[in-house]
Amino acid sequence: MTPDLPALYAAIDGTWPAARQIEIPHWTLRDGDGGGKRVSCATSRPGWSVADIAAAEDGMRGLGQNPLFMIRVGEEALDEALAARGYALIDPVNLWLAPVGQLTGLEMPRVMTFDVWEPLAIMREIWAEAGIGAARLRVMDRARGPKTAVLGRLSDKAAGCGFCAIHDGIAMVHALEIRAEHRGQGLGKWMMRRAALWAETQGAAWMAVLCLQDNAPANGLYASLGFDLVGQYHYRNNVEAPE
Repeated sequence: MTPDLPALYAAIDGTWPAARQIEIPHWTLRDGDGGGKRVSCATSRPGWSVADIAAAEDGMRGLGQNPLFMIRVGEEALDEALAARGYALIDPVNLWLAPVGQLTGLEMPRVMTFDVWEPLAIMREIWAEAGIGAARLRVMDRARGPKTAVLGRLSDKAAGCGFCAIHDGIAMVHALEIRAEHRGQGLGKWMMRRAALWAETQGAAWMAVLCLQDNAPANGLYASLGFDLVGQYHYRNNVEAPE
């Protein structure tokens, strides 16, 4: 059965976990430990009201974080309420999904891609060049299910890397980065196929990936591999939110 959006949103938390999740009435807060928006945002639970937003804001400030909310499909009322409080819409994200078997049918080029855990020093270097530093590496370390890193090579040089982890049968790829001088040569496709081959050995049935909506090359990559665009989310932030 195709995963629904709640299952996919749960896979985001499961494969790219916050340092802590704190449940308060009507909200889930995340302590990101410096690991970026996905692990630092608040999400709503049923029954919230506009009057409850202040409690979420206070909770995030108590974690040393500016108020930040993830808005998922179907949460238009929350989106409107936050906009009315002066929150800006930022970083709309596409959610792509494909059956694992759709990516595993081709013979892989030799010595182009490898899956390995823990990440090699060169992989950490590539991520650092892309702004993926120690805090996001700690996010990878926190993932509790099966996980791996994928290394891509071109012209006998390390050219790209990515992270893949599995939650409830869904393998989600994060932090896929190709060095600038190696882009546009098809390496990303082979790295995604390598991640799918690994996921297949772990019993995963589905591949998922997140991509900023304004990243046309990356969205084009996933579409060309036959991924379906199945959902989205965005954030609302306001560093001047009311105390």
